[in-house]
Amino acid sequence: MSTKLKGDIAEQAAILEALKHGWGVLKPIGDRLPYDLVFDVNGTLVKVQVKCAWFNGSRGNYVVDNRRTKTNRRKMVRDAYKPTDFDFAMVYLVELAIFYVFPVDVFIDYGSEIHIVEVNKRQRKPRSANYRNAWKLILQWAACEETHLRTPVKFGEAVCEVIPSQAPMDI
Repeated sequence: MSTKLKGDIAEQAAILEALKHGWGVLKPIGDRLPYDLVFDVNGTLVKVQVKCAWFNGSRGNYVVDNRRTKTNRRKMVRDAYKPTDFDFAMVYLVELAIFYVFPVDVFIDYGSEIHIVEVNKRQRKPRSANYRNAWKLILQWAACEETHLRTPVKFGEAVCEVIPSQAPMDI
């Protein structure tokens, strides 16, 4: 299975899970944005980056690259994500049909790769275990007061202009 196909499967699985939670799903056109999907969670828009992990047989764990990959015909460039690029990263383990739901700050805090251990062979749980199927984190984030502090901007305010139809009318 190609990397692109696995990515498409992961995106579709994320859409299905969001719909099961009763959330709306928006899909941007093209690949130029730093996020893959937007969930509408009770009126709050949540930007989501979807990644697909691969199994590393020699280590016995799943691995995902937490960097942005840009490719053209000549070369592949990897770059770190910024905290403003998306709100959550969702890492999908295709073979197990499991998602790891990472807040952006946690996701970018790892080095260049995240190793996910799915077997209980360790004395203590890895840090990633806290994010296994952690869909509630998205719901909590959407309900958080911080998201409500972002007051909507009226049309025309963002560009510091008054649109004629919104100008006060003299009576």
